[in-house]
Order: sequence, then C-alpha cells, then structure tokens
Amino acid sequence: MATRHLPTVPLGDLPGGAALVRSPWRTRVRLSSLGDAAEAFLVRAGFDRGPWLAVAFAAGIALWFWLGSATGWLIAAGSGLILALAAAGLWREDSNRSHLRTAAIAVGLLVAAGVLTVWSRSALIGAEPLARPVMATVQGRVLERSEQPAEQRVRLVLAARLPGDARAVKLRVNLPEERDDPALQEGAVVRLRARLMPPAPPMLPGAYDFARTAWFAGYAATGSVLGEVTVIERARGEGFVGRIQRGLSAHVRQRLEGTEGAIAAAFASGDRGAIPESDQVAMRDAGLTHLLSISGLHVSAVIAGCYVIVLRLLALWPWLALRVRLPLAAAAAAALAGIGYTLLTGAQVPTVRSCVGAVLVLGALALGREPLSLRMVAVAVFFVLLLWPESLVGPSFQMSFAAVIAIIALHGSAPVRSFLAPREEAWLAKGARRAAMLLLTGLVIEIALMPIVLYHFHRAGVYGALANVVAIPLVTFLSMPLIALALVFDIGGLGAPFWWLAGQSLRVLLALAHYTAGQPGAVKLMPQMSDLTIALFVAGGLWLALWRGKLRLLGFLPAGFAAAMLWLTPIPDLLISGDGRQVGIAGEDERLLVLRDSRSDFMRDNLLQLAGNEAGLVPLARWSGAQCNRDLCAIALERGGRAWRILMTRSRDQVEEHALSAACGQADIVIADRWLPRSCRPRWLKADRKMLSRTGGLAIDLARLRVRTVGESRGEHGW
Repeated sequence: MATRHLPTVPLGDLPGGAALVRSPWRTRVRLSSLGDAAEAFLVRAGFDRGPWLAVAFAAGIALWFWLGSATGWLIAAGSGLILALAAAGLWREDSNRSHLRTAAIAVGLLVAAGVLTVWSRSALIGAEPLARPVMATVQGRVLERSEQPAEQRVRLVLAARLPGDARAVKLRVNLPEERDDPALQEGAVVRLRARLMPPAPPMLPGAYDFARTAWFAGYAATGSVLGEVTVIERARGEGFVGRIQRGLSAHVRQRLEGTEGAIAAAFASGDRGAIPESDQVAMRDAGLTHLLSISGLHVSAVIAGCYVIVLRLLALWPWLALRVRLPLAAAAAAALAGIGYTLLTGAQVPTVRSCVGAVLVLGALALGREPLSLRMVAVAVFFVLLLWPESLVGPSFQMSFAAVIAIIALHGSAPVRSFLAPREEAWLAKGARRAAMLLLTGLVIEIALMPIVLYHFHRAGVYGALANVVAIPLVTFLSMPLIALALVFDIGGLGAPFWWLAGQSLRVLLALAHYTAGQPGAVKLMPQMSDLTIALFVAGGLWLALWRGKLRLLGFLPAGFAAAMLWLTPIPDLLISGDGRQVGIAGEDERLLVLRDSRSDFMRDNLLQLAGNEAGLVPLARWSGAQCNRDLCAIALERGGRAWRILMTRSRDQVEEHALSAACGQADIVIADRWLPRSCRPRWLKADRKMLSRTGGLAIDLARLRVRTVGESRGEHGW
C-alpha cells in the first residue's frame, strides 16, 4: 500500500501555533540543550569528581562562616538539598547526562553537609564567653600545661567553675615563670586567683579574631594568675606523652643552648615556647615560619627517612625479602613512626593533617599507585574538615593545602613532566635541572600562598622563595637528621659531635633568616583585602590546579582580576580600635599618625599592618599638623574633595559639657573611649563607647564615605 506523505505545515501557521511556540516545551528544549552542552563539556575535560567534591564540602563550611544568621544557614543548606533533589528528579531516567546529574547531586548534598557539619560542631563545643572582666578565685583541674620560656611564663588550661556560675568552663591563664610549681601538671586540682577576661574580638576589621579561635577551643575566658597557686590535689600520674614531650624538649635545650637549641626542641618535640620573639619575627619576614611549626615538611621527613631506612635494612635479609612485600612492611613501619611523631609533638591539627596526608602517600606506595595525586589531597581534606571544620578559615589549613595542591598541580603538568623526564645526561646537567625545578616550585608555592598570607597577616616576605631554596634542604637533609642522630647517640653519651653539627646548621638557618628579612623591601604590608578578592584568588587557583587541559588557563582570569582588586585596595583613612583608645590616621605623613603611643607590640603591629604602612608610628601630640591639649586632639584632613575635621579625646578626665558640645559641633567625626553626652553632635559620626560597644573597631574610608566594622563580620555566631 502506498504511503501518503502529509504536507509539512509550519508550527506557527497552525491555530494557536504561535502560543505553542512560546510554550514551556520550548523552554525545556533550551534547558535540555544547555544540559547536553554541559555534559559534553564535562566529558571532554575528563572531569575528575574527587577534588571538586572536597571543594563543595569546603564551600558549605565557608558559607556558614560568611553568612551571619541562622536564616542564612538554613537557606544555604536548603538550597543545596533542593539542587540535589532537582537534579535527581529532572534527569531521573536520562542516562545521557550521567556526569552532570551526578555532579549536581553530589555538589548540592555536600554543600548542605558542609553547612550542617560546622553548625553542629559550633553548637556542640562552643563555650559562651564570660560576660565581662572579673577578678575571681577559681578552683579547677589542669587540662593542659604549656611552658613558654621565651615569654617567661607557663600557660595553663583549667576546667573550673566560676563564682556564681554552675556551669563548668574552660579557662586559659598565664602564670609567671617564677611562680611555677612542678606539681602543676595535667590532672592536678588547683586553686588560684586570676584576672579573667572574655576572649578578645578583633581589634580592627581584618585583625586576628581570637574570640572565634577560643569559641572552637572551648575557652570561656582567658587571663593572668595573681599571686600564688595552691595545689589541692596532685596529679595521680602525669600523661605519658606530655611527660616525654616536656622531657625531650628540656633535654634538647640542655644539650644545645640559645635559639639553636630552642629551634631544635621545636623540631624534636613541637615545643616552640623557647624561641625568642626577635628570631620568630626574622623567620616570619623571611618566609621561613613554616619550618618552626611541626607540619608537612617535618612529618614527611620523619616518615620518608623511616621508610627508606626500614626498606634498606629489610632488603639485607634475603629470606624475608623473598617472602614479604618489603614496600608494604616499610610503609607500615613509617606510618607508625609518623603517628608516634605526631602524638609526641602534641597532635595539633596541622600535624594531624600532615600525618594523614603522609599515611595516604604511604598507602599509595605500598599498593603501587601514584603517591601524589589530587584525589589523595581530597581525602585528606575530607578527613580534616569532618573532624575540625573550623580549621577551614584558619591560615594553617589554607596555607598547607594550598602549597600541596600547587606542588602536585605543577609537577603533574605536561611541561614539567617533560622537563623532569629521565634522559641520558651528565650529573651536572641533571643537578642543574633539579635545582631549577626546586626554585620554580618555591616560586609557585610563594605565589599560591601570597594572597592567603596577605589576607590573614597583612604582610608577606617577598624573598621567601629564594630563602626556602636553601632552608628546606638544609632542614630536611641536615638539621633534622643530625638532631635525630644526636638523640640516638645520647643513649650512650656520644651525641655531642652531632649536637655541635646540628647547632651549626641551625645557626646557618638563623643567619639566612635575619639576612633575608633585613634586605630592603623584604616585607610587603597590605591593608585588609575584601572577601570578594580572596574568593576570586581561591576560585582562580583551584581552577588552575584542579581542571585539566587548556581550559585550566581560564583560572588566570579571576586570579588576575583579584590581583588588580588587591592592588587597588584603598588604605583606610581612620582606624579606630574597639575600645576607642587607639586611633590611626593614614595619608598625612609617611608614618602612621596615632592618638596614643602604645607600648603594646600587638597594638602597633595591627595598626601598621592594616594601614599597609612600613615607615612606623608618630603620636599626634608630636606632629605639627595636629592641635592637642591635655584632654583633646583635633586634626583636619583633605579627602574626597572636602575637608574633614576629626576630634579625639585623650585623657580620662571629665571635660566641661558646654566646651565639649561646642567642639563637637565644629567636628565631622568625634572619637572617644567614653560615653559622650547627647549634646555632643558632630556633623557625620560620633564613635564613642556607646557606638563602639555595638560595632567593635572601625576602618573608615572618607573619600568613599564607607565605614567597615568588626561587628558586621560576626553576625549571630556564638563568639
């Protein structure tokens, strides 16, 4: 039978066809095309889900910190769940979009999981801070003891009850070294009188937030011990690990004096308390601070050394070598050594994180798999964030994982693989290639870490890459092995030569730090960058590191935009501390003008760093452009095409109200560390104690009429 072909009629010519063309059906077709394009994109890119799943989980945690209310947290978690449900429902039977469907479901679930994980941990371990400073006699049990000879004090963490408060709280107090008692060990019950204060919020917007750190550490208050400490009940037995750690630190400092001994003690036991502040500053400005904290370098050195030694020793026994897989046995021994070293050095979060990563590398070696991969890093990220989600916003987590990701991404790139590929060449050429690669790796790590360092510390060592080229091999292949040999030979009383050699190597390290930090332009200070700037840096860096193929170069776009934003970050004209006592004024002198000449290095450093000023401070009373008397200081500023008159109180004495009101009326901004009367009405802003108690410290940009506060970044979080 012949087939009849119906004529083709345009859809728009049919009755109601125009409406049909504009129907949701066409919208679904467009969405389907977008889905197909996204699926094809993921397939062509060889999309590796593992690392991006860790990024999604971390993004959920970051959202919780960034959003300021429970409503926002619920919306973030709910949005993730809705995304997962929508992906599962829309593409339930469509196998052609398996990559996109799986990615959308996983991302949605993990973002929600990240929000809920950190929210739950905050609710479980966060301690409500003390309402106000108090002088109190407390009785409690010593939970932790930390000796800090460089500060001439001992730090104790107590579980105690405050007078009039039934709840048990965690307190951290400092005890002067001369009043220390050997009986003040973990487990002892003590009575002491202390001046206690709530954990301090940031002094200025962008400054270190100790209150947040204390919240997740469980501290309700911190303070200083006044008078003697009475030991009511001695510890039944000092902790085994704590006793070994303190004994090892004391032994090392006894065998090797000075800063060299303090650094050696830090390498051996994790105790940094004896390193002088001046040497710590030099190490920081030279970009070598990471060598002082037990982290990836130290744990990796211990594990790698143990792995190689055990493997070589077992290989000397032919009977065992023929019957046992030696890499597996060596990996097990090295893992035990790494875990033991982690426990010995205090099992801090950075050390645990490094140990987890190193053990994963050992597992890959034992199984014959690629030891360094981004999937391994993703597993370590999940492990750490599940246990300590708050570590995500800390510099230690960000810097260590940024460095590891940068190393793996660099060495996994095609040009570097080609450059390092084995070839027939002289040993000198091979050594030159390795040295060039070491320098390139150092530069890439410094570039990767620079935004993080500037965001958290507002200062960075410019020559850190060059210093690390010498310092890392020096510590890894000379200082740490010599310290280990010295400790071993001390068993027979023969460690003195090794201690001398270790001391010389550490003296070279210190000389390198001071030389590098002392060079012109060695330290770059920057004002606080915005959250958007650091987010663009992170997004660009992750895309460059985790994506594959030429499309990874797109990561330079957000990173480059962030670099431009960082360069254009304005320096605040006024910095006002949360108590109103400290005021910094930028742009009138090459130095930063300050209301009071504080003796506190912490205060001075914060003001200089957040103003991006390297020239130093000068008190307003000694600056010719200011008018100061015993009670008040006034200064006129030209900003944004207009004149601003700033009035600040200096003394604690009461100023006659009529005179104060008249002065306020002539000022645009009044700053005071006291409550000012209602009659004080400046033309723009009255930053007195009443206002500052709500807002916290201020950073003011007069040209843009913008005021940033500490309070706006805290929201409804417990701290």
